[in-house]
Amino acid sequence: MILFRYLTREVLLTMSAVAGILLLVIMGSRFIRYFSDAAEGDIPVTILGSLMVFHLPGFMELVLPLAFFLGILLAYGQMYMNSEITVMVACGMSPLRLLRVTLLPASVVAVLVGFCSLWLTPAGALQTAATLEEQRSRLDVSVLAPGRFQDFGGGRTAYISDFSSDGTEMQEVLVHERPNTENPHSFVTRAGSGYQETRVETGSRFLILENGERYGVVPGQQDAQRLTFERYTMRLGLSRGLQEFDSIEYATTAALWDDPNPRAQAQFQWRTGLPFMVFVLALIAQPLSRVNPRQGRFAKLLPAVFLYVAYLSLLLAAVDAIGSGKLSPLVGVWPVHLLFLGLGLLLLWRSQRKGMR
Repeated sequence: MILFRYLTREVLLTMSAVAGILLLVIMGSRFIRYFSDAAEGDIPVTILGSLMVFHLPGFMELVLPLAFFLGILLAYGQMYMNSEITVMVACGMSPLRLLRVTLLPASVVAVLVGFCSLWLTPAGALQTAATLEEQRSRLDVSVLAPGRFQDFGGGRTAYISDFSSDGTEMQEVLVHERPNTENPHSFVTRAGSGYQETRVETGSRFLILENGERYGVVPGQQDAQRLTFERYTMRLGLSRGLQEFDSIEYATTAALWDDPNPRAQAQFQWRTGLPFMVFVLALIAQPLSRVNPRQGRFAKLLPAVFLYVAYLSLLLAAVDAIGSGKLSPLVGVWPVHLLFLGLGLLLLWRSQRKGMR
């Protein structure tokens, strides 16, 4: 029991450190991308935190298998360097017994990966799409930048010259509304000032414009409408409901199971295959972690990373082939998993034959 706790702690601590570094790099890259969009006025700064939280499960389902794979390589490699494995062999430890010890933390990691891939990732992707679409479909003062024409979806483009000192009122507002199937008119509204108002009882947003003019024309006709106002209320577009997002990426795993569409089956096999991938990587990592003390603990790290990249690339290629109809869903991605499972069993058999001396 003491040996089991020691091995598990070393693997999980190393995995946590690797996962933290990988998440920092990946999330930092995505945050910079969103921050650039916020600086350009495409999205408000206030939703950056929510977007990163929604993306976290999608990052975790890819980072955790790799982190666990590297955690085994680094933790067991260090034990080989310190001759701890030699002591374990003297006490009767064998590769198969070490594998049994490794499979328990692998089960914990597989459950976390499955929880992310089967439930949290599609839910987070749906919330991300809904949040971004909501920002595109409504005009929000928080994302307006003075001196720029900005498209906010719904066929609207806005321009303001400046904000008031407290940032609540816009100066010299210009709003252009393009024609659509319901209204053939193209409207241009100019106002000396304006501000945004939200009705608490309905949650609707309104743009209140003061002291301006509104022009409406139909392209190709000479007639035009002109309206002078002291106060004009413009209702901003409502956010789209979550039910409008029917992409395969946002579908629940249960819905994918019942959907015979090849793209749905490809997505289903990708989600269900990630937890199984954790056990295959654990099986491969244990024999690869065996290093000569003269070589160093990082001797087999680069080949192992290349092996992981090949595994993931073949999985993605199989998913793409299923989605495009080039590969039958009955065959699916499982030949790739079986290929690397066989490789892991072969490496383990060789390690068992040579022992862990």
